[in-house]
Order: sequence, then structure tokens, then C-alpha cells
Amino acid sequence: MMRVFVAGAGSVGRSIARELLAHGHQVTIADKDPAAMKVASVPEADWLLADANELHSLNEAQLDRVDVVVAATGDDKANLVLALLAKSEFGVPRVVGRVNNPKNEWMFDQLWGVDVAVSTPRIMTALVEEAVAIGDVVRIFTFRQSDTDLVESTLPENSPLVGRQLADCSWPANTVLVAVIRDARPMAPDPDEFLEGRDQLVFVAARDSADALQHMLRTEPHVPAEPTETEPAGD
Repeated sequence: MMRVFVAGAGSVGRSIARELLAHGHQVTIADKDPAAMKVASVPEADWLLADANELHSLNEAQLDRVDVVVAATGDDKANLVLALLAKSEFGVPRVVGRVNNPKNEWMFDQLWGVDVAVSTPRIMTALVEEAVAIGDVVRIFTFRQSDTDLVESTLPENSPLVGRQLADCSWPANTVLVAVIRDARPMAPDPDEFLEGRDQLVFVAARDSADALQHMLRTEPHVPAEPTETEPAGD
């Protein structure tokens, strides 16, 4: 069980809290707006009417005993301030930051104490691209600490990888296949499994490996030329 502090009691914060509680974690929800304190909507959580950008509020929430902080307010500046305080003042092991404006995404990094930045607009864009861009590598989100991405690609029917065993697939450097989704069912990568067209492949990959990965997934298979008949040599 983890102790999780969620800042922001809006629909996003409450939804995150419900999911975490359903998985058996202990959750505190904080918001500075009294109108947001809809305790009955998530009665299993601990609720705190407080400004998560103030040190005395975070001390009251015992942030030094928290495993994860989720900065999920609708204000990017507030999320960044909380992330920095959580990491620098309380040593929280993991900080997740919600990015409301994609233009601010570049700031949600280790310098501000953010371990994982979650951009709702980016995720929605990725889901749209996923639906239409077969063979394209779509970035879902970025792990800031390691400068790696969670990416997804749907395998084209004519990919050279179709029909190949995973054990025989050599992915680009710093690229790890973490799941195969087939017929809406996720599967752990089994070395004995054969890839099929329209498989969704989920990777954790270094930022600079995306182009090589896309080339590998989409390159047309090489078809050897038919041997030409030669006239027998004369006497």
C-alpha cells in the first residue's frame, strides 16, 4: 500500500483518488477552495482544505511520510511549485505533475522535481494519432528522470516484422518492448510469440531511438529478384 497526496479536488483529482483507493492505497486530497471539498464524492479519502503551495499545509499533510505526490490542479504554476516543494523540502520519492497547457510541458522536469509529467492534451492527441496513423510511433508520455518515452505503434499489415517471433526481433538501442496489445487484450512480450498485423506494440524508448524504431516497423520487406535464366555456354 502507498500513501498518496493528491493536490486538486477537481474532477481529475477525484478520479485519480478513486482509482488509487480501488487499488488499496491510502489517499489524501487537498484543495484550497472550499467549494471543491466534495467529500461525499470520495468518502474513503482523507480530505484537507489547504493551499498545497504553502509549507505549513504540506507539513500538516505529513508529506514527509508520503510515497507519491500527484500535482493535479488546473494551474500549471501551482503544480510546479508543489512538485518542487515535495521533492526538495520533503524528499517525496515520486512526483507526478499534471500539465494543463502543452506550452508549459518543457518545465515539468527534474529541475522542478517532476518525475513523470502527464499532459492530458498530449495523451488525447496521441490517442487520435494512434487511431489513424498505422505504423507511426506515437509518444504517450515522458519519464523525465531518464529522458525516455512511453511510445506506441500499430504494426502495419505489410511490416517485415509480421510473422516473426519476438525472440528474433532486434529492437533499436535503448528500446524495450513492454507490451503487445492484440484484439484489445494486453499481453506480456513472450519470446515465442509471433507478431501479427495490427498488433499494438508498446515500448519504453530513449528519445533518439524513435526514428529508428519507426523505420524498423514500417520498412517494406525486401523481395529478392527472380533468378534469370542464362543461355548455356556454346561449345
